[in-house]
Amino acid sequence: MNEFKKWEREFYGRKLVVEHGKMAKQSHGACFVRFGDSAILATVDANEEPIEGADFLPLTVEYQEKFYAAGKIPGGFIKREGRPSENAVLSARLIDRPIRPLFPDGMTNEVQVIVTVLSADPDTPPDTMGIFASSLALNISPIPFNGVVAGVRVGYIDNEYVIFPTVEQLEKSMLDIVVAGTKEAVTMVEGEAKEVSEEVMLGALKAAHDAIKKLVKFQEEILSEFEIQKWEIRIPEPPEGLLESFSELLDDDEIFRLMLTPGKKAKDKALKEYRNEKIEKFKELYANKWSEEELTENEKFLKSFFDERLKSIMRHSIIEKNLRLDGRKHNEIRPITCELDILPRTHGSALFTRGETQSLGTVTLGAPIDEQVVDTLFEEGSKTFMLHYNFPPFSTGEVKRLRGPGRREIGHGHLAERALKFVIPPEEEFPYTIRVVSEILESNGSSSMATVCSGSLALMAAGVPIKKHVAGVAMGLIQEEDKTVVLTDILGNEDHMGDMDFKVTGTRDGITAFQMDVKVAGVSEEIMLSALLQAKEARQKILDLMYATIPEPRKEVSRYAPVIKVFNIPYDKIGELIGPGGRVIKKLSSDYDAKIFIDDEKAQVKIIGNDPDKIERLLKVIGAMLKEIEKGQVFEGIISRVEPYGIFVELAPGKVGLLHSSKLGENLNEFLKTNSVGSPVKVEVTAIDDLGRIQLKRFGVEVKEDDRPRKPSKYVQRSNQKKRYHKD
Repeated sequence: MNEFKKWEREFYGRKLVVEHGKMAKQSHGACFVRFGDSAILATVDANEEPIEGADFLPLTVEYQEKFYAAGKIPGGFIKREGRPSENAVLSARLIDRPIRPLFPDGMTNEVQVIVTVLSADPDTPPDTMGIFASSLALNISPIPFNGVVAGVRVGYIDNEYVIFPTVEQLEKSMLDIVVAGTKEAVTMVEGEAKEVSEEVMLGALKAAHDAIKKLVKFQEEILSEFEIQKWEIRIPEPPEGLLESFSELLDDDEIFRLMLTPGKKAKDKALKEYRNEKIEKFKELYANKWSEEELTENEKFLKSFFDERLKSIMRHSIIEKNLRLDGRKHNEIRPITCELDILPRTHGSALFTRGETQSLGTVTLGAPIDEQVVDTLFEEGSKTFMLHYNFPPFSTGEVKRLRGPGRREIGHGHLAERALKFVIPPEEEFPYTIRVVSEILESNGSSSMATVCSGSLALMAAGVPIKKHVAGVAMGLIQEEDKTVVLTDILGNEDHMGDMDFKVTGTRDGITAFQMDVKVAGVSEEIMLSALLQAKEARQKILDLMYATIPEPRKEVSRYAPVIKVFNIPYDKIGELIGPGGRVIKKLSSDYDAKIFIDDEKAQVKIIGNDPDKIERLLKVIGAMLKEIEKGQVFEGIISRVEPYGIFVELAPGKVGLLHSSKLGENLNEFLKTNSVGSPVKVEVTAIDDLGRIQLKRFGVEVKEDDRPRKPSKYVQRSNQKKRYHKD
C-alpha cells in the first residue's frame, strides 16, 4: 500500500504531479500534490469504531497555511503559525462542503482531513487543489467514501472562460468562482462577480464541470492501480417490525395540518408534542412485545423515522400542491420590512426583516489607521472594507455558550462581504475605512442574504456613496423522479429537507456573489438556469423595496463620524509641512485636535478629526502655509512677538511678517491693551523684500506707502556681518 508511486499530467498549461508512498506513510490515506509551483500534502485519518449514540458525521477538515511555503516569516512577536487565519478557515470550508455528502449515510466514525500547504504559488492557489487531494486521499484510504470529487477556479475575461486564472488575469476578470463536483454534476459553487448575467454564470459552471471531469478521470486512473479494502461501517438497525408498527400510529393529514402552524417556534413545538405523544402511545401498545429498556434504547429510531416522514410530507406538499410550510407558493417571498436609523449613535444602521429572519446592519466609518492589516501567504497590506456576521444563540431561541466567531460566521460574513465589495467606492473617492456588522436577531433561513440587504441599506444611510443597492435571496430545490420545483426564499426546514441550497446576490444589473451546495446528482443546466432566473425575479422585488426605503446614499456622513479630508501637495512642500524634527506637524495636530498623515509616495495629505470647524480652519492654515505669499494677500494672523517698533504676526506655520507700528492704525501701546501674543489680527501683505522678509499693514488701515529701503535691524545687521565673515 505504501509503495512509492508518481503520476504526472499537463492540466491547463501547468504540470500536475501526484505522489503516494513517500510522505506521511502512517496516515490512513495521504498524497502529495504539486500543481504549478504550489504543493500540498493531504492526509486523512479516522477511528475504525463509530461514536455510540451520535446522529451526525463527526468530520473535521483543517487547512494549514505554512508561511515558509511562500518564503515568509510570520509577523508579530511569536514567529510561528498560530490559530488558523480567516483565509485558512474559508479554504477548509471549500474542501469540507463537496466531500461531506459523499460519506455513507449513518456513518458516525470520527474523520479528520488535514491539507497542509508546503509551497504556495500566487498564480496557482492551493486551496482549490485541496479538494482534489482530499478526495484522492480518502479514496486511497480504508475509510468509506462514495465518490470522486474535484474543484477548479474559473475566471471570465474578454468573453472567454479561464480555468485556474493567474493573479494578473483575475484583476481583469468579471468572475472569480470556485466550482466543485463529480463527473455527474456540479455540487458546490463559491465566489464573486462584477454584475454578470445569469447566462454567463451558467456558462462558467459548464466550463468548470468540463475541467472537473478531467480531474476526476485522472483520479480514477490513479485509483485503478490500488486494491483498497474499505472498512465495514456498522450502522445500527432497528428491531424488525419496529418502524412499521410505529408508522401505523401516524396520521399524515394531521402531520400536514401541524406543519402549517404559523410561526417557527409554534410549528416546532406542535410537531414535537405530536411526535412525543405518538412515541409514548407506541410504548404503551407494545410494552408486551419489547421491554421498556429496548423501547427506550430504540427511541432514536422512532424520532429519526418521524423526521423522515415529515420530510416526505413536506416534499409531497410542494410537488403536488405547490404549498410550503408557511403557506407560500414556490416562487413567493416572505413579507419584508426595511427600517433605517435604528441606532442613534452609529454612523449608519438598518433593520431588515424577512419573515422570521432579521438582520440589524450597522456601519462604522473609521480613519485610515483603522484599516485591517492583511498578512497571508499571498497578500501583504491592508483592507479598508470589512463585513462581520454574528449569529448569537438567542436568534433561534437556544442556550449556548458565547464564543468567538465560528467557521459558519466567518463563511457567511465572507460571502456577504464579497456581495457588497463590488459597489464600495474606491479610496480616492471615499477615504474612510468601512466596517459593516450584521447582528442576526432572528433566524429562520437566509440570514446571510438578509445580511447583504441590511448592509446595503445601512451603507446608504451612513452616506457611503455606493454605486447601487445589492440584495440577496436563498433558493432551494425539491427534485423527485417526475417533477422538480425551485423554491424562492427558503426556510430553515426547506434547506434541511431540500436537495439544493444556493444563494444569489446582485444589483438590478447582474450577479455579485454566488454560493451553492447540491445534495443530489443530476441537476441539469435547464434546472440551474430556471433557478437563476427565478432568483433574479425575486432579487428585483427585494430591490424595489430597498430603493423605496432609501433610493440613494445620503449626501453627508453622520455627525458622529470622523471628518476626513484628503489633498495633494507639491513634493517640495512636504518637508515644510513636517517642519524641523516634526515640530510643525505636531503643533498643527495639537492646536486643531487632528491627526495628519502624509503619504510621501503619493505626495498626499490626510487629515482626520472630529470637529468639522477645526478641520476647516486647519485646512485654511495649511493652504496658507503651502501657498506662495504675494503682495496684496489678506491673512487672519496670530501675534507671535511684540517689539518696541511693531509686532510680528504668524501668517502660517513658519511664515512670519512684521506689522510696523506705523502701519497699525493706532498707537502701539493702546493696541497692546486689548491684544497680546496669541491674539488674532487681520493683516494685508504690503511688500516682500529680496531677503524674503514680509512687510504687513493692518487690514483696512490707510497708510502712506514708503518705497525707500528700511535700515535693517541690529539683529539683521549682525546676521549679515556673520554671513560676510564666513564667506570671507
